[in-house]
Amino acid sequence: MKKFSSLFLVSLLSGATTLGAYKLFIDDDGLFSKQKDIVTLAPANYSKNVGLGAEAVDFTDAADKTVHSVVHVKNVSYRTVSNPMMEFFYGYKGGQQQEQVGTGSGVIISEDGYIVTNNHVVQDATDLEITLNNKKTYKAKLVGTDSKMDIALLKIDANEKLPYTVFADSDNVKVGEWVLAVGNPYNLNSTVTAGIVSAKARNLDTNGIQSFIQTDAAVNPGNSGGALVNTHGELIGINTMISSMTGSYVGYSFAVPSNIARKIIQDIMEFGNVQRGILGVEGGELNSSVSKELGVAETQGFYVNKVTKGSGAEKSGLTKGDIIVKLDNQTISSYAELSGYINTKRPNDKVQVTYIRGEKTFTVPVSLSKNDTIVTEFKGLQLENIDPSDKKRFRINAGVRISEVTSENLRPYYDELKGSIILSVDNVKATDVETVSRVLGQKDENKSISIDLLTKNGQRVRIII
Repeated sequence: MKKFSSLFLVSLLSGATTLGAYKLFIDDDGLFSKQKDIVTLAPANYSKNVGLGAEAVDFTDAADKTVHSVVHVKNVSYRTVSNPMMEFFYGYKGGQQQEQVGTGSGVIISEDGYIVTNNHVVQDATDLEITLNNKKTYKAKLVGTDSKMDIALLKIDANEKLPYTVFADSDNVKVGEWVLAVGNPYNLNSTVTAGIVSAKARNLDTNGIQSFIQTDAAVNPGNSGGALVNTHGELIGINTMISSMTGSYVGYSFAVPSNIARKIIQDIMEFGNVQRGILGVEGGELNSSVSKELGVAETQGFYVNKVTKGSGAEKSGLTKGDIIVKLDNQTISSYAELSGYINTKRPNDKVQVTYIRGEKTFTVPVSLSKNDTIVTEFKGLQLENIDPSDKKRFRINAGVRISEVTSENLRPYYDELKGSIILSVDNVKATDVETVSRVLGQKDENKSISIDLLTKNGQRVRIII
């Protein structure tokens, strides 16, 4: 009995010691109580809330909807191959016609056979052949194209109603959202890959579109013109290019947002060409270093360095030094976001522009100007877009005309400069006034620039001003 009592006493003391240690070191009021604030544990049901599991995201419906509306595009063109040796020794003139075949993808967007694809997929085509997912083939005609945004519209005449993909609002796409890329890489029909949206409004400085959707869904040669869809099978982009040192997929691909593609298609069908509206501002996006240099507190937004004369921006009161932070309901933190949103609009559309001036924020309606009516000025040269007849006459595909010379320093060269066409500025192709304005807006007024000119008599010269 005495032995049992001793054992009971030892057990009681051990329990008291354990309880005391718990209160001292582990309990809320103990010495280590604040350790719980350093590491936050997820709740037991956390993984269910994330929604990354296969049970939460089902790709099969979206894939099934899309593969039937994505087509294979075959581009057949011909070029003449000459033989210099035959010409030199035997006076042989002419050459041999050589067939070239290119392939890509396209997306059916209506039951009567309208198809959207990339301009580079169908460029210089003599014949276009479309193969549906059910292996039926049709000849296609080119309805219209926009080389700047790399979008083209085709039409086939089928004897049946075709499956088609509906457009989603690409402005509502979120980074991290699941997407599917559907196309025909390496002539492998109906290939589906999955990934997420890696970034929005990605600027690759292609001198055309500056607002790509970036994704990590695998895209390879042949995918161009194919569909980028959300998990509902709705079109959010047209797969256009990859970023690669090898020519094949290595991690990221880029798509033209569906809102831009839809606007271009509507313009082509309604007007026969693309109607471009511009805000009428030049400048650049802010970051810490730029803001410090400019002496402004904001580190995000579009800093207005110049307002185009006669533009909607000038008429609405925007001035140099204003910082644009929102267009309608879209937050603007970069040039790509600004240009991407404006590219979904037409001339005379009104956009609510929110900007910061000093310490105050203002919102004003701005009516977009038509791109080809805008004249910009740089270093005493007024520039305007050329029309299709000029392009045909001079056998060029891009350029802007010097409409007036206002600089006293350039007055001695007035007759030579006025009417000449600028082909490039510091080796950047002068696609139109908007492109030249953007390039010049990034240049220091005090630094010289190199300009390639096509004079009125057809000579090509380079000047430094």
